[in-house]
Amino acid sequence: MTTFPAIDGSGLDPTQGRIVAVLEREFKAQGDGPKYAEGSDEPWCADFVSWVLREAGAPLANPNSGSWRIPGVYTLQEYYQGTDRFAPTGSGYQPRTGDVLLYADGSPFNQHTNFVLTAANGTVTTIGGNEFGEVAIHRFALVEVPGVVGFGRL
Repeated sequence: MTTFPAIDGSGLDPTQGRIVAVLEREFKAQGDGPKYAEGSDEPWCADFVSWVLREAGAPLANPNSGSWRIPGVYTLQEYYQGTDRFAPTGSGYQPRTGDVLLYADGSPFNQHTNFVLTAANGTVTTIGGNEFGEVAIHRFALVEVPGVVGFGRL
């Protein structure tokens, strides 16, 4: 998608609203990896998730270092599992705006993570960093994408 989708904010809680506002700003600004990774030049999808959540006032806590930044997808999944906020694919969980989607190596994105912007009837609109080198938006049916591991619940 080339434009940020209209999101109905009436059903969002304040944290979800802040996440959407940060995501829209970053989509329009198109930052790069070092911005989100404290200057590091590395794969930056999990850095983007960490950075957005910190900016929105809902920072993560790296289970290994305690830092707000979780630079790896596996560690991000470990964080959500350790805080009892992980919902695996097939669990019946219905994703919500602001949830974090986690992918395994076999996905079209390889090992990856991004945010759910909208979800309805099994279709999600996502936004993530380092999606083919940029902050990008995609819309797809979850059942049609291999390698979706689950959701980090907001």
